[in-house]
Amino acid sequence: MSDIINIAGMKKEYKMGKITVPALNGVDFIINKGEFVAIMGPSGSGKSTLMHIIGCLDSPTAGKYYLNSELVSEMKKGKLAMIRNKQIGFVFQTFNLLPHLNILKNVELPLMYAGLSKKKRTQTAKKVLDEVGLSDRLKHKPSELSGGQRQRVAIARAIVNDPTIILADEPTGNLDTSSGADILSIFSELNDKGNTIIMVTHDPAVANRATRVINIVDGLIKDGNIS
Repeated sequence: MSDIINIAGMKKEYKMGKITVPALNGVDFIINKGEFVAIMGPSGSGKSTLMHIIGCLDSPTAGKYYLNSELVSEMKKGKLAMIRNKQIGFVFQTFNLLPHLNILKNVELPLMYAGLSKKKRTQTAKKVLDEVGLSDRLKHKPSELSGGQRQRVAIARAIVNDPTIILADEPTGNLDTSSGADILSIFSELNDKGNTIIMVTHDPAVANRATRVINIVDGLIKDGNIS
């Protein structure tokens, strides 16, 4: 297998007035194409910071991040925007759906930013909503859905541009056990189809659904850093 993510010596610090707060203290690891990896750690361990950097939503203070063998720090803003829209799909604990739009329109949004025609957007969004079992809810707004259904919409939106990487930040954190298990099954199915899944969690039972676990404590990899 070839690596899709290669992180070396990564550090991240935040300035809070005159105080410097370290979030990552020199992180090294490789994730190969097609892996299902859980990044696990307690609150404040640095796992969400790491997720934001992997997703090109934030930049490290030091160290190198290679995505598909390209150094991310040398990419221009347009290239980074394209990666966030087409190569990486994001799934968040709080769903991040737009409440005034129905679920079909929510899922169409990334396709609109990608420049697809209205007809193609609708066709593609309907297809992925059918894949996550929501073909009968197209006109419903997020407030009319259960938590598990809203997370299915979020997954549909994440995969609608057929990304190679799916980043999931505590994707079952707001769900009951049954709904959470359904969401994890969807991630496993996506991984079986070839998607690289990277999932942040503090829950060992959730992390165990992945094929590899990277443990992070106080901004350092505890184990699981071998590719």
